[in-house]
Amino acid sequence: MVTSCSTSPASPVARARGRDNDQNLRAPIKKSRRLRLRRKQLLQPLCSRPLPGDSGICDLFESPSSGSDGTDSPAASASRGSSPWLGSAQQWAQLDLLTFRDYGQSCYIFHKARESHFHPQEPLAQQPQVTAESRCKLLSWLIPVHRQFGLSFESLCLTVNTLDRFLATTPVASDCFQLLGVTSLLIACKQVEVHPPRVKQLLALCCGAFSRQQLCNLECIVLHKLHFSLGAPTISFFLEHYTHARVDEGQIEVSQALESQALAQVVAELSLADYAFTSYAPSLLAICCLALADRLLRLPSPVDLLLGGHPEAALRECLDKLQLLVTINETSLTHMLPFQIFEKCSLSPSLK
Repeated sequence: MVTSCSTSPASPVARARGRDNDQNLRAPIKKSRRLRLRRKQLLQPLCSRPLPGDSGICDLFESPSSGSDGTDSPAASASRGSSPWLGSAQQWAQLDLLTFRDYGQSCYIFHKARESHFHPQEPLAQQPQVTAESRCKLLSWLIPVHRQFGLSFESLCLTVNTLDRFLATTPVASDCFQLLGVTSLLIACKQVEVHPPRVKQLLALCCGAFSRQQLCNLECIVLHKLHFSLGAPTISFFLEHYTHARVDEGQIEVSQALESQALAQVVAELSLADYAFTSYAPSLLAICCLALADRLLRLPSPVDLLLGGHPEAALRECLDKLQLLVTINETSLTHMLPFQIFEKCSLSPSLK
């Protein structure tokens, strides 16, 4: 028969006796002697701000007042990142010649073989409302926009390629042409940029003339018309390849090659807005832009025009047109070029 204890279990004395008995009955625990790695410093967050969405989906979950302080403006987005020219200088501070020797020629052969498939010869041939002048106005507006966002030159080249390829397949109304431009920019940035612009940022550039639904619908139409085939060889790729090739062969110093590439990139930007250069392949434009940059910089060892394997007549014709284009837009070069490179260019003395 079980009898009750004389002392109540709820009393402090009983609780103390119970703990002593438990300690006597419990087996000793052997402590682990494994070394513990102590954190000396607190880990900092990788990103102090939320990452911008690549398709504007994250914008749907934000309050209507978000972005009213200007934090989502293009200028604010560009100020958060480094300058395009500073980023280019840091990226090319030391050429990765080892990777170029391993994969450079294979990548060049692959892109060169696909170049004709992604190159529309006359994109405005079937356009009843879009003209060469309106195309020039749109791209002359998109080039500063891509600089303001701090986007890469590859994004701009893909934007123009997407725009021209869509124009070659589908008639576009003149009042929707600007929407097609920002849609092409968004599609290109999704392929290249880590933080592409938000949809509401692109719509703000159009002063609210278009809605989010219109942009998303046009994006689906463009992707469908292009069969989701977007990885086009661009002038940016061929400029980098030819720069690596001439440095690897010891034809030019690294600093001179980088300055020539930067100047050739600006000349290529001017050619992207001119409809007269749509008939030239990206590799042909790239080698001609480098040759003209070497001429403007008065380099002792200019690039070999036959490096891209193009006919000499086409090279001379394209080079003459580029020379005329630079002569007409010399004033624009003063704002597009870094000061160090502009001082070395053999432009008109009145612009110095």
